[in-house]
Amino acid sequence: MFVYTVRASTLKFFGCIILCIAVLVLLLTLGQAQTVYASAGGREINYGGMKTNEDRVAFIEGFGIKVKTEPVTEESFTMPEDFDRVILGYNQIQKTQGLDLTKYTRKRVTHYSYEVTNYDHEGTVYVNLLVYRNRIIAADISSASDGGFVSSLTEFDTSKLK
Repeated sequence: MFVYTVRASTLKFFGCIILCIAVLVLLLTLGQAQTVYASAGGREINYGGMKTNEDRVAFIEGFGIKVKTEPVTEESFTMPEDFDRVILGYNQIQKTQGLDLTKYTRKRVTHYSYEVTNYDHEGTVYVNLLVYRNRIIAADISSASDGGFVSSLTEFDTSKLK
């Protein structure tokens, strides 16, 4: 006959370990499913769920901006660990719409650039999106022409849209 005894302290120990593992699994699961929201101009913006090109185009068109359905550029790069003056300035624009690039240093992100078709401006205007794991981490509208501009999507002056 085999007899095995378990003390109450042993049960507490294994109970704590199981509880910790359950909490860790729960946190990891919720972290993956987290949707990124920000409030701008009295409305909530969902920056998550950008799995397809159609999702990204629909996101842009939610601001009243019409774009060509295929991106002009699509390129992946690793976000630098140390931000220079230009990236810090760009990050300030992103912070106005509830985004922050500092969370994504050394992460592989994808840049999508779409040509705007309904902006009354001389030269070409683009909407740029930086996406990490199906989440928009940066978004802007810009013109590269002389006297061009860069603006967050939430603070963009839509009065010049056709």
